[in-house]
Amino acid sequence: MIPEIGNLALSFALGLALIQFVVPLVGISTNRWRLVLVAKPAAIGQFVFVVIAFAALAWSFYISDFSVKYVASNSNRSLPTAYRIGATWGGHEGSLLLWALILSVWTFAVTLFSGSLPALTRARVLAVLGGVAVGFISFIIFTSNPFDRLLPIYPIDGSDLNPLLQDPGMVFHPPLLYMGYVGFSVAFAFALAALLEGRIDALWARWVRPWTIAAWVFLSLGITAGSWWAYYELGWGGWWFWDPVENASFMPWLIGTALIHSLAATEKRGVFKAWTTLLAIAAFSFSLLGTFLVRSGVLTSVHAFATDPVRGTYILVFLGIVVGSSLALFASRASTVSVTSWFGLLSREVLFLINNLILVVVTMMILLGTLQPILAEMFELGKISVGPPYFNLIFTILMTPLIFLMGLGPMVNWRQFSLAEVVSRSKVSLAIAISIGLVQVTFEWAHKPTDLAQIFLGIFLSAWVVSQTVADWWRHSSRKSGFKPSMISASHYGMYIAHIGLAIVVVGVVLSSHLSFEKVVRLGPGDEQMLNGYRFRFVGIENFTASNYDGIRGNFEVYDGESSEMVATLTPEKRKYHASGQWMTEAGINAKLHRDLYIALGEKLPNSEDWAVRIYVKAYVTALWLGGVLMGLGGLIALSDKRYRKKKSKKENLIDESSEESVA
Repeated sequence: MIPEIGNLALSFALGLALIQFVVPLVGISTNRWRLVLVAKPAAIGQFVFVVIAFAALAWSFYISDFSVKYVASNSNRSLPTAYRIGATWGGHEGSLLLWALILSVWTFAVTLFSGSLPALTRARVLAVLGGVAVGFISFIIFTSNPFDRLLPIYPIDGSDLNPLLQDPGMVFHPPLLYMGYVGFSVAFAFALAALLEGRIDALWARWVRPWTIAAWVFLSLGITAGSWWAYYELGWGGWWFWDPVENASFMPWLIGTALIHSLAATEKRGVFKAWTTLLAIAAFSFSLLGTFLVRSGVLTSVHAFATDPVRGTYILVFLGIVVGSSLALFASRASTVSVTSWFGLLSREVLFLINNLILVVVTMMILLGTLQPILAEMFELGKISVGPPYFNLIFTILMTPLIFLMGLGPMVNWRQFSLAEVVSRSKVSLAIAISIGLVQVTFEWAHKPTDLAQIFLGIFLSAWVVSQTVADWWRHSSRKSGFKPSMISASHYGMYIAHIGLAIVVVGVVLSSHLSFEKVVRLGPGDEQMLNGYRFRFVGIENFTASNYDGIRGNFEVYDGESSEMVATLTPEKRKYHASGQWMTEAGINAKLHRDLYIALGEKLPNSEDWAVRIYVKAYVTALWLGGVLMGLGGLIALSDKRYRKKKSKKENLIDESSEESVA
């Protein structure tokens, strides 16, 4: 009965999404105000019914209703409760329902926090979001229904959730990532509404910017969580390997970063209006492209859902309709919103423009590298493999000037600035950054002589950004009336923290890539291995049993090589899951700010008590997660800026009322 309620609720949600999409636009075009007012209750109703549908599916997982095909394929009675709930989005159908749920949450949020919007703008935004919901809910109902039954015969026990997904990361990583993915739909809807109205100004940018920042925050935290999950779960010590699905989430993040900066320029100076609109369309388009790559079956990835061609074709057609129609609207209406504002060659506007161009070029190069093997196979050019060397080279070449300009940006004024003043404000930071880079190189001279240039560059750029950020904070806090850091706005503090977070990520990337050590060795009980000043002693193996798997646990003691003091005990595991019979490796990790000790247990070697063991000493890898969290925190602080909660002025109210009267 519960699955039927969920199916019915999903059908009601589709009907309300269709009403939300069509009726307000008809009302606007025919000057019928009552039809325009339908947008808000339809959006709320759609949210309610999608929540009911998702709750019905989650309940089916909770009670292990294996008469539901999707539940039987992705769960098992022995699964812990948290993983049974997480399995709701552990497969193709459920993850799409989560997509629809989060879209309805964002739409509901727009209805709640749109009091300062002109009524016609709000109706257009909700209508666009309704159109997107129609596409995805239709896809779920007609090609990927999670409520399909296995009646009258169904299994007593389920197939089981993929062992790779039986991890706490499965509970929080996909929802965070989807909140970011789908959140860009709000900026997309605002962009189309602005094109339909023919009006983009500072007020519009102020409306769009908090929604974009919120989506960017969720996507940043989702990518960080996914990187951390891959690091400890896959057992090879990597945190990013340019997998196509990883790229699918990274590309909208890059475009979203460009959009945030472009919105700032539009809000402050009224520039880049058409460009900002195009970025808003592109950010959501890349989110849809990521959905296509994951669910179309065109690529192979540990993250991807291999599906039938019908589903892939539907998503491709939907992607073409959304992107094609929005770009056509942009081409026809961009000239009505584009207004040129003067600015000098040395100005913050120019730096923002260069920032945007670099981010877009990086995104396109990643897209080319991701799709190249697919295109080569499509056109029968043979199999082409595009791996980390390509992405690392492109990313390093293009991101180096971007990070340098990021440190320079706060020191440059809007409109026009003198080069002499830029040099005067930046020379101390430049000296500090060079000194810190040289100190780091001095420490690593004997250990990594071939990597000194990369290490210096990474540390120099990180120190440059941090020192410039601190210098700008000091400059803005030191006023004639005294030292007043509280006078700096929340959005400015958010920028500071996000930039410092990115600098810390750069430290983690550079040092973990160049200063880490690894060995694959053969060890038996009582054997020891030295690596980078640490002595790893293999104590032995023990067997254990959990609710849904049997395990083998290795016990390792780690000692400081000089003092012989024990610094950690590591317990890597190998697990055999009861339902599927699959083996999984769980790494043993001891994490500190400056290093991680990491052990993955391999296979037992034949005719002996020895095991293949992979040992790592990872330098500063924790900086990656710390920097990612700080970037998200910076975005949250920026969202608290009081100007985003500012009520409409009398002039704005008059404009809103006149718009309502014209439709009425």
